[in-house]
Amino acid sequence: MALVTPFDSAGEVDWEATERHIDRCISNGADGIVVTGTTGETSTLTDPEKLKLVSLAKSVSGGRAKIITGGGSNETAHAIELYRASEKLGADGVMIVTPYYNKPTQAGLLTHFRLVADATDLPVILYDIPGRTGVPIAYETIIRLAKHPNILAVKDAKGDFSQVSRVLNQTDLLYFSGDDANVLPHLSIGAAGLIGVTANLVAEPYRVIVDAVNRGDLHTAQQMHRKLEPLVRAVMTHVPGTVSAKYILHGLGRISSPRVRLPLVGPEEWEAAAIEADLDLVKDLPGIDFSNFRPDRNAAAGGALPKIAGTTR
Repeated sequence: MALVTPFDSAGEVDWEATERHIDRCISNGADGIVVTGTTGETSTLTDPEKLKLVSLAKSVSGGRAKIITGGGSNETAHAIELYRASEKLGADGVMIVTPYYNKPTQAGLLTHFRLVADATDLPVILYDIPGRTGVPIAYETIIRLAKHPNILAVKDAKGDFSQVSRVLNQTDLLYFSGDDANVLPHLSIGAAGLIGVTANLVAEPYRVIVDAVNRGDLHTAQQMHRKLEPLVRAVMTHVPGTVSAKYILHGLGRISSPRVRLPLVGPEEWEAAAIEADLDLVKDLPGIDFSNFRPDRNAAAGGALPKIAGTTR
């Protein structure tokens, strides 16, 4: 799952809430935690915060779940620096996102991924999310990258199922669904699991879906997929997933504040209403109960300016 980073009302990391949240997610079925990814607001975290999240997650997991460090950087040298430091702190793997904003060519992507993978002995997950980075990882590039001994998996948020099938046919790469709405479709064509946002709220249904698909029980997987659908819609369609996940977690009393860091802001009134309308449709979903949902819209409004900017150095 892709972990949110809980903040206090001033926009500083709430380390106690983070520890509790990680423990809850693992206890409820997550067998891997990605810290400092998109959902963790990696773009506005400082390097010391990113590394402390790795160390904290590793300590809380106690071997119960793998800890993957995500995010990295759109500067290759900086990404290498972060991943090496994360490895020293005990990370079990790294997830390398396509460099964002630079819009490199496929040759640039190939070089970036290879150099980062060369710099660590940890298993590497490629993160293909062109909606955020502006550049997809082409099929041919993935095939070439699959030859690197450290590159073992792809997190797919592109939704090109024909490409997924081609890569699965031609490589030994594992695929992880990076789009909450497409978890079951991805699994049905051979994906190994998911790295999702909605699992911050409830991990058990995803555990049910993955286990059901693995034993060939499509009926059970479909039933749980349908029960999850309105929650996935609430989290993923109205505002950025990080914003809605924190809004809902706060309303459930699991984190102290729904605060995000600027330029992200909390949901406006009409966005909050749309989220809550979808939550009203969630029925009989194991592991979550909205009967005492109490969102604080004043706390959710706006975004925080932290004391220290998330500089790249």
